[in-house]
Amino acid sequence: MTDASRPLALRERADLADLLEDLGPDAPTCCSGWTTAHMAAHLVTRDRRPDALPGYALERTPVGDRLHAHATRLEERLRASTPYPELVARVRTGPPPWLWGAWPVAQVVDGPEFAIHHEDVRRAQPEWQPRALRLPDADRLWGAAQLFARSMAPRYPGGLVLQRSDVPGPGKRIRSGTDVTTVEGEPLEVLLWATGRRDVARVAVRGGAPAE
Repeated sequence: MTDASRPLALRERADLADLLEDLGPDAPTCCSGWTTAHMAAHLVTRDRRPDALPGYALERTPVGDRLHAHATRLEERLRASTPYPELVARVRTGPPPWLWGAWPVAQVVDGPEFAIHHEDVRRAQPEWQPRALRLPDADRLWGAAQLFARSMAPRYPGGLVLQRSDVPGPGKRIRSGTDVTTVEGEPLEVLLWATGRRDVARVAVRGGAPAE
């Protein structure tokens, strides 16, 4: 088991690498069309090819199609040319220190990113169960859930509120309105919902509905 004293980003990376190694290259994931080999190639490209990053950041924007296509080509080239065990080894070690992913920055960004992709692999396997997270980890993911939820807030003109189910307290209003949709769950579950993994996110959605 990964040492709980290590930063969330490092623990999620290590646990995901273990899972990728155990499952082999052909296991399904929750990302449409991706096997575990696709996931490994994506993570290595993200770590080691800074020129792919704009394609990930702008994937769902009008200007992002060409950039995302470039990132996809890099991933496919890597997947086709690199043995799967080597891909997993690179996922485990992360980016070289001299790249953009210097550890202080990477640990902030990579905690939620690797938690999401860890669940993409876990929840595509039979008989998966939700994980219990430490409160500091849940708090970190709660902040990320709010950030991602803001990008989908325009789909909820009646208003959108996120509510934690693991600790008492008021919900977080993402968008005001008169027909509010409330999404309630543990922080990891709400994060998965906010990043489009609605089929596997264990949340309760109440109230209004998104615009078509």
